[in-house]
Amino acid sequence: MVASTRPASLRKSRPSPPAARTAEPRAFSITELAAEFDVTPRAIRFYEDVGLLTPARAGRNRIYTHRDRTRLKLTLRGKRLGLSLSEIKQLVDLYDSPSDTAPQLQAFLGVLAAHRRLLEQQREDIEITLAEIAQHEARCRVLLAGVSRKDRNRA
Repeated sequence: MVASTRPASLRKSRPSPPAARTAEPRAFSITELAAEFDVTPRAIRFYEDVGLLTPARAGRNRIYTHRDRTRLKLTLRGKRLGLSLSEIKQLVDLYDSPSDTAPQLQAFLGVLAAHRRLLEQQREDIEITLAEIAQHEARCRVLLAGVSRKDRNRA
């Protein structure tokens, strides 16, 4: 085979074969997803057991698609928000439904509003508890200062 002596700019380009033009959808292993999202494979299998993920199988191996990866990402986001698994499932199922399903979106807005109220109540409770702790700390410091003076006066 003889290499062409023509400059690259003058050579005719050949069309790439059809297989090369259509990229295969990216598949992920459970190990890849676990590493990417910093979760254990066991957690991913649990999400599969509760119906949040539905990977394909090749023998004993699970094959996760881009759709599964997105569903895992949404699941972990819901978990960080403190949503229950059923609430997370609602969120993840919205990913698969048409985006113009008003009843589903209204229902999910209701879930988010209820969760927001719960978190705001928890924040208020935490602020009250922190104020009480500050009062106890101040009282302890006053008492310690009094004990220290008595000890110095005795010496």
